[in-house]
Amino acid sequence: MTPKFILRRAGRVLPMLLLLWLAATLALLCSTAHAQASRYRAELTRIAHAEAGLDAPVALFAAQIQQESGWNPAAVSRVGARGMAQFMPATTVWWCGLAGIKADDCLPQNPSWAMRALVGYDLWLFERVRGDIEFDRWWAALRAYNGGLGHWQAEAAKARPASDRTAIDAACGKAKRHPLHCRENLDYPQRIMRLIQPRYSAWGREVAEP
Repeated sequence: MTPKFILRRAGRVLPMLLLLWLAATLALLCSTAHAQASRYRAELTRIAHAEAGLDAPVALFAAQIQQESGWNPAAVSRVGARGMAQFMPATTVWWCGLAGIKADDCLPQNPSWAMRALVGYDLWLFERVRGDIEFDRWWAALRAYNGGLGHWQAEAAKARPASDRTAIDAACGKAKRHPLHCRENLDYPQRIMRLIQPRYSAWGREVAEP
Protein backbone atom coordinates (compact mmCIF):
# COMPACT_ATOMS: atom_id res chain seq x y z
CA MET A 1 0.00 0.00 0.00
CA THR A 2 1.66 3.21 -1.19
CA PRO A 3 1.85 6.39 0.94
CA LYS A 4 -0.22 8.27 -1.66
CA PHE A 5 -2.99 5.65 -1.49
CA ILE A 6 -2.96 5.79 2.31
CA LEU A 7 -3.25 9.59 2.25
CA ARG A 8 -6.11 9.50 -0.27
CA ARG A 9 -7.96 6.91 1.81
CA ALA A 10 -7.39 8.88 5.00
CA GLY A 11 -8.70 11.96 3.25
CA ARG A 12 -12.00 10.16 2.68
CA VAL A 13 -12.27 8.37 6.02
CA LEU A 14 -11.37 11.21 8.40
CA PRO A 15 -14.21 13.56 7.34
CA MET A 16 -16.67 10.67 7.75
CA LEU A 17 -15.33 9.93 11.23
CA LEU A 18 -15.57 13.62 12.11
CA LEU A 19 -19.21 13.75 10.99
CA LEU A 20 -20.03 10.64 13.01
CA TRP A 21 -18.34 12.13 16.08
CA LEU A 22 -20.25 15.40 15.68
CA ALA A 23 -23.55 13.54 15.28
CA ALA A 24 -22.86 11.45 18.39
CA THR A 25 -21.87 14.54 20.38
CA LEU A 26 -25.02 16.40 19.31
CA ALA A 27 -27.21 13.44 20.22
CA LEU A 28 -25.58 13.25 23.66
CA LEU A 29 -26.06 16.97 24.25
CA CYS A 30 -29.72 16.81 23.19
CA SER A 31 -30.31 13.80 25.43
CA THR A 32 -28.68 15.57 28.37
CA ALA A 33 -30.74 18.73 27.74
CA HIS A 34 -33.95 16.71 27.56
CA ALA A 35 -33.13 15.01 30.87
CA GLN A 36 -32.41 18.40 32.44
CA ALA A 37 -35.76 19.64 31.13
CA SER A 38 -37.84 17.12 33.07
CA ARG A 39 -37.54 19.08 36.31
CA TYR A 40 -39.20 22.09 34.64
CA ARG A 41 -41.95 20.26 32.75
CA ALA A 42 -44.77 20.84 35.24
CA GLU A 43 -43.96 24.50 35.76
CA LEU A 44 -43.61 25.30 32.06
CA THR A 45 -46.92 23.57 31.37
CA ARG A 46 -48.62 25.56 34.11
CA ILE A 47 -47.16 28.85 32.82
CA ALA A 48 -48.09 28.08 29.22
CA HIS A 49 -51.68 27.19 30.14
CA ALA A 50 -52.01 30.31 32.29
CA GLU A 51 -50.74 32.56 29.50
CA ALA A 52 -52.14 30.88 26.39
CA GLY A 53 -54.94 28.59 27.55
CA LEU A 54 -55.22 24.82 27.76
CA ASP A 55 -54.41 24.52 24.05
CA ALA A 56 -51.02 26.24 24.50
CA PRO A 57 -48.19 24.90 22.30
CA VAL A 58 -46.17 23.59 25.24
CA ALA A 59 -43.96 21.43 23.03
CA LEU A 60 -42.90 24.48 21.02
CA PHE A 61 -42.02 26.51 24.11
CA ALA A 62 -40.00 23.58 25.50
CA ALA A 63 -38.15 23.16 22.22
CA GLN A 64 -37.32 26.85 22.15
CA ILE A 65 -35.85 26.75 25.65
CA GLN A 66 -33.70 23.79 24.67
CA GLN A 67 -32.48 25.67 21.60
CA GLU A 68 -31.77 28.83 23.58
CA SER A 69 -29.96 27.44 26.59
CA GLY A 70 -30.22 23.67 26.89
CA TRP A 71 -32.34 24.32 30.00
CA ASN A 72 -29.38 25.86 31.81
CA PRO A 73 -30.57 28.68 34.14
CA ALA A 74 -27.01 29.97 34.46
CA ALA A 75 -26.36 30.16 30.71
CA VAL A 76 -24.62 33.34 29.51
CA SER A 77 -23.94 33.81 25.80
CA ARG A 78 -20.85 35.45 24.33
CA VAL A 79 -22.91 38.60 23.68
CA GLY A 80 -24.36 38.75 27.19
CA ALA A 81 -27.76 37.05 26.84
CA ARG A 82 -28.72 35.37 30.11
CA GLY A 83 -30.76 32.55 31.51
CA MET A 84 -32.89 29.81 30.00
CA ALA A 85 -34.67 32.28 27.72
CA GLN A 86 -31.41 34.08 26.79
CA PHE A 87 -32.75 37.59 27.27
CA MET A 88 -30.33 40.42 26.57
CA PRO A 89 -30.08 43.05 29.36
CA ALA A 90 -31.84 45.70 27.23
CA THR A 91 -34.63 43.26 26.32
CA THR A 92 -35.04 42.38 30.00
CA VAL A 93 -35.48 46.03 30.98
CA TRP A 94 -37.88 46.67 28.08
CA TRP A 95 -39.97 43.54 28.78
CA CYS A 96 -40.23 44.25 32.49
CA GLY A 97 -41.39 47.78 31.75
CA LEU A 98 -43.96 46.55 29.26
CA ALA A 99 -45.23 43.87 31.65
CA GLY A 100 -45.22 46.19 34.66
CA ILE A 101 -42.66 44.12 36.55
CA LYS A 102 -40.50 45.78 39.18
CA ALA A 103 -36.81 46.02 38.28
CA ASP A 104 -35.86 43.99 41.36
CA ASP A 105 -38.08 41.18 40.09
CA CYS A 106 -36.45 41.05 36.62
CA LEU A 107 -34.29 37.97 37.03
CA PRO A 108 -33.35 36.31 33.71
CA GLN A 109 -31.36 33.62 35.50
CA ASN A 110 -34.36 32.61 37.61
CA PRO A 111 -35.98 29.64 35.79
CA SER A 112 -39.55 30.67 36.64
CA TRP A 113 -39.00 34.23 35.46
CA ALA A 114 -37.28 33.04 32.29
CA MET A 115 -40.08 30.64 31.34
CA ARG A 116 -42.78 33.25 31.97
CA ALA A 117 -40.83 35.83 29.98
CA LEU A 118 -40.25 33.50 27.04
CA VAL A 119 -43.89 32.45 26.82
CA GLY A 120 -45.14 36.02 27.27
CA TYR A 121 -42.75 37.49 24.73
CA ASP A 122 -43.54 34.73 22.22
CA LEU A 123 -47.26 35.48 22.50
CA TRP A 124 -46.61 39.22 22.19
CA LEU A 125 -44.66 38.60 18.98
CA PHE A 126 -47.26 36.15 17.65
CA GLU A 127 -49.86 38.91 17.77
CA ARG A 128 -47.61 41.21 15.70
CA VAL A 129 -46.54 38.93 12.87
CA ARG A 130 -48.59 37.42 10.09
CA GLY A 131 -48.87 34.15 8.25
CA ASP A 132 -51.44 32.22 6.29
CA ILE A 133 -51.60 29.42 8.88
CA GLU A 134 -50.67 29.00 12.56
CA PHE A 135 -47.40 27.23 11.69
CA ASP A 136 -46.31 30.20 9.58
CA ARG A 137 -47.16 32.72 12.28
CA TRP A 138 -45.19 30.84 14.92
CA TRP A 139 -42.32 30.51 12.44
CA ALA A 140 -42.38 34.30 12.04
CA ALA A 141 -42.66 34.87 15.80
CA LEU A 142 -39.59 32.72 16.39
CA ARG A 143 -37.66 34.59 13.72
CA ALA A 144 -38.62 37.83 15.46
CA TYR A 145 -37.56 36.45 18.85
CA ASN A 146 -34.17 35.53 17.46
CA GLY A 147 -33.45 38.49 15.20
CA GLY A 148 -35.81 41.30 16.17
CA LEU A 149 -39.38 42.11 15.25
CA GLY A 150 -38.34 45.26 13.36
CA HIS A 151 -36.14 43.28 10.98
CA TRP A 152 -38.90 40.76 10.29
CA GLN A 153 -41.45 43.54 9.69
CA ALA A 154 -39.14 45.35 7.27
CA GLU A 155 -38.61 42.14 5.28
CA ALA A 156 -42.30 41.24 5.37
CA ALA A 157 -43.10 44.65 3.88
CA LYS A 158 -41.07 43.70 0.80
CA ALA A 159 -42.56 40.22 0.36
CA ARG A 160 -45.19 39.29 -2.20
CA PRO A 161 -47.53 37.61 -1.45
CA ALA A 162 -47.54 39.71 1.70
CA SER A 163 -48.32 36.93 4.20
CA ASP A 164 -46.47 34.08 2.47
CA ARG A 165 -43.78 32.59 4.74
CA THR A 166 -41.53 31.51 1.87
CA ALA A 167 -41.64 34.97 0.30
CA ILE A 168 -40.88 36.67 3.61
CA ASP A 169 -38.00 34.31 4.32
CA ALA A 170 -36.64 34.98 0.82
CA ALA A 171 -36.61 38.70 1.64
CA CYS A 172 -34.20 38.15 4.55
CA GLY A 173 -31.26 40.49 4.22
CA LYS A 174 -33.01 42.76 1.71
CA ALA A 175 -34.13 45.38 4.23
CA LYS A 176 -32.42 46.36 7.51
CA ARG A 177 -30.83 43.01 8.38
CA HIS A 178 -27.34 42.22 7.09
CA PRO A 179 -27.45 39.12 4.84
CA LEU A 180 -24.74 37.46 6.95
CA HIS A 181 -27.27 37.09 9.78
CA CYS A 182 -29.91 35.36 7.66
CA ARG A 183 -28.64 31.81 7.95
CA GLU A 184 -28.82 31.86 11.75
CA ASN A 185 -32.19 33.59 11.75
CA LEU A 186 -33.77 31.22 9.24
CA ASP A 187 -32.28 28.14 10.90
CA TYR A 188 -33.72 29.14 14.28
CA PRO A 189 -37.41 28.25 13.65
CA GLN A 190 -36.33 25.33 11.48
CA ARG A 191 -34.47 23.68 14.36
CA ILE A 192 -37.13 24.45 16.96
CA MET A 193 -40.26 23.52 15.02
CA ARG A 194 -39.06 20.67 12.83
CA LEU A 195 -36.19 19.06 14.72
CA ILE A 196 -36.57 19.66 18.46
CA GLN A 197 -40.32 20.15 18.99
CA PRO A 198 -41.29 16.51 18.25
CA ARG A 199 -39.10 15.38 21.17
CA TYR A 200 -41.46 17.23 23.51
CA SER A 201 -44.73 16.02 22.01
CA ALA A 202 -45.60 14.22 25.26
CA TRP A 203 -45.53 17.56 27.10
CA GLY A 204 -48.40 19.15 25.20
CA ARG A 205 -49.54 20.37 21.82
CA GLU A 206 -47.10 20.80 18.96
CA VAL A 207 -47.54 23.41 16.26
CA ALA A 208 -47.62 20.96 13.39
CA GLU A 209 -46.67 21.69 9.80
CA PRO A 210 -49.45 20.80 7.34
